[in-house]
Amino acid sequence: MKRFLIDMEKVSLKYNVESFLYKQILKPVCFSFEPEKVHNSFVKIGKSLGSYKLSKKVTSALFNYQNPMLEQDILGIHFKNPIGLSAGFDKNAELIDIMGDIGFGFVEVGSITAKECKGNNGVRLKRVPERNSLLVNLGLNNIGADAIKKKLMGKRYDIPFGVSIAYTNCKENSIDNNAIKDYIYSLRKLKDIGNYFTINISCPNTYGGQPFTRVEAYRKLITEVGKIKINKPIFLKISPDLNRKTIDEILNISYEYGIKGIVCTNLTKKHDFSKGGMSGKYLEEKANELLKYVYKKNKENNYGFVLVGVGGVFSANDAYKKIKLGANLVQLITGMIYNGPQLISEINRNIVKMLKEERYKNITEVVGIDNKQS
Repeated sequence: MKRFLIDMEKVSLKYNVESFLYKQILKPVCFSFEPEKVHNSFVKIGKSLGSYKLSKKVTSALFNYQNPMLEQDILGIHFKNPIGLSAGFDKNAELIDIMGDIGFGFVEVGSITAKECKGNNGVRLKRVPERNSLLVNLGLNNIGADAIKKKLMGKRYDIPFGVSIAYTNCKENSIDNNAIKDYIYSLRKLKDIGNYFTINISCPNTYGGQPFTRVEAYRKLITEVGKIKINKPIFLKISPDLNRKTIDEILNISYEYGIKGIVCTNLTKKHDFSKGGMSGKYLEEKANELLKYVYKKNKENNYGFVLVGVGGVFSANDAYKKIKLGANLVQLITGMIYNGPQLISEINRNIVKMLKEERYKNITEVVGIDNKQS
């Protein structure tokens, strides 16, 4: 026990130093530049680091932390820890090689669309530091399904990854049938890529809005998805802005058509800023309320959905709260941007500490525990 405490103190000191360096030196420099340019620079750096064994080993030594108490087998997929990178950061699947070394347990790439998409015009990413949030209006920019398949086909990675699928952001796809064909093309093209898929019906920044949050349109989409032979779990990413009646109907349809998981949630459109969706702390309470609600419906109806909690994760306490509300897995982006890449392993390390303090042996034991008692 004494040896464990000494080791934990050393690890804590390392992360404290890394956190100080990021927040006091690197972050002020980065935050003085336009956010999207900084993001693109970090993607290039991450891609380069993931290309060489030596740089991967150095990155892992600096950032990575793993513990058997965090391991889970979910839907036939082994997760070394429950903390994942949410879709929207690695849009073109360039960072999977390095993300495991940073400490992530899994990655979700995309969202990917059938056609290459440049996204929306104008300012597309804005920091809102007084809210610890980002205002996002990127518009699903990505290189398209054909290019993603060419890039990823046959590759193996140290951690599992999912592929988020959306429809191409263009006027043509404001017609539901066209948008459905777009989804189906990408799923067919990429069905042999990755460990799972997420159907993204909740991007707040596309031409025509969110048509597949309408129940009948969603049923029509998911009927076509069900016709494809995909031997991997399919998740659904939902909006935090939906009313409870619509959520109930979407959950019923999802169960009926074999959807295996629900990602709670995408960005919120309900805010007082300019156009786009809000992430981070601005979203957290709303995302947690929806997660809590979906978990209860999941149990009441025996759906068996795996739940992924997203929105406002800036610390181990934030992640642990989502897990205790019912999340099997947790994803983040904004917390890493504000607090640094060392945050991932800091979260995992502190979750282990909390599990030990509460006398649990594995992360699976606490999933939904606070929600069951409420």
